Amino acid sequence: MALPLPDPSEQKYSDTLKVTIHEQIIRSGGWISFADYMETVLYTPGLGYYSGGTAKFGMEGDFVTAPEISPLFGETLARYAAHILKPVKQGSILELGAGSGKLAVDLLRALEQLDCLPQHYYILDLSADLQQRQRTTIEQCIPHLASRVSWLSALPEQFEGLILANEVLDAMPVHLAVWQNGSIAERGITWRDQRLAWQDRLLTEGDELYNIAQQLPPADLPSPHPYLSEISLANRHFIRSLATLLQRGAILLVDYGFGQSEYYHPQRHQGTLMCHYRHHTHDDPFFLPGLQDITSHTDFSAVAQAALDSGLQLGGYTTQAHFLINCGITDLLARTPADQMGNYLPLVSQVQRLISPAEMGELFKVMALSKNIDSDTAAYGFIRGDLRRLL
Repeated sequence: MALPLPDPSEQKYSDTLKVTIHEQIIRSGGWISFADYMETVLYTPGLGYYSGGTAKFGMEGDFVTAPEISPLFGETLARYAAHILKPVKQGSILELGAGSGKLAVDLLRALEQLDCLPQHYYILDLSADLQQRQRTTIEQCIPHLASRVSWLSALPEQFEGLILANEVLDAMPVHLAVWQNGSIAERGITWRDQRLAWQDRLLTEGDELYNIAQQLPPADLPSPHPYLSEISLANRHFIRSLATLLQRGAILLVDYGFGQSEYYHPQRHQGTLMCHYRHHTHDDPFFLPGLQDITSHTDFSAVAQAALDSGLQLGGYTTQAHFLINCGITDLLARTPADQMGNYLPLVSQVQRLISPAEMGELFKVMALSKNIDSDTAAYGFIRGDLRRLL
């Protein structure tokens, strides 16, 4: 597939980051893990994909997220947020990776209408460029609520309320594991013939990555052919951190992914790694470092296990379609009379994208984790379509 070419300034931007990666490989003895590469190309200050100044979200960017598709997404999530905030006095919202700020705007607007505004709305985003875009969006769209919003440079030590992560887990660095003939290797990156190249290194017993990999389904496959997939240590460490800081409330995770048996299905032998560039999806992570997004699907079984091991409760796990319907997105749609075609039809199209199995409805999942709140409160939004059996 032919991908769009960058302009000269964008090419220079990417080439500069490639020099940084080359130097990183040299300092590391000629090889780095894919997780280190992914961290570098996405988050290097001033050069990484998320820390640079290029457009990422919406039609002018590389992909479209649910908040960009419809305000009904945020309005529906607000109904869940209200259920969590009401029993938590002085409860706040912490949004991780807030993108353009669109979700924060829609949530706060809807919570104001529900008379359930959070004490504070915190945003933690590593990108200074995105932080500025979020500030601009919030000040323009909800100036009377802007004082409730503040930005954090690190996770707080303690938190009560709702922690929200929409399409955050998929952007965390992953390690690549290769199972073949009873051995397990890690696929990393070297520099060969003046370019980035793959190189596998055998994992040794006792290493954290090896210990996880040997317990996953591919370790039992008898095939001599290599089986490649991702393992996210970052997701596991992230959930443990959230479990430590959350004193009372819930964590709501929205992302694309599967339970373990589907994630590591024998037919998915080339993994789930994906790259997004100007609304094109492809599988070459070496293409224009710093100018494209790199993601992998989420292993929700691993997320759930890390949560349970850290003292959190599993409030629910279902598809995005079921979650949004359970929380009343069709009721919100019905507020607009069907005979007002100019207003109604665009909303119908937006909801279709959010809940259709052919769009985001089934691939995207929603998971709630809770601590020190009533289990029925955390389970709001998961009444129908329970998928916990698949974890």
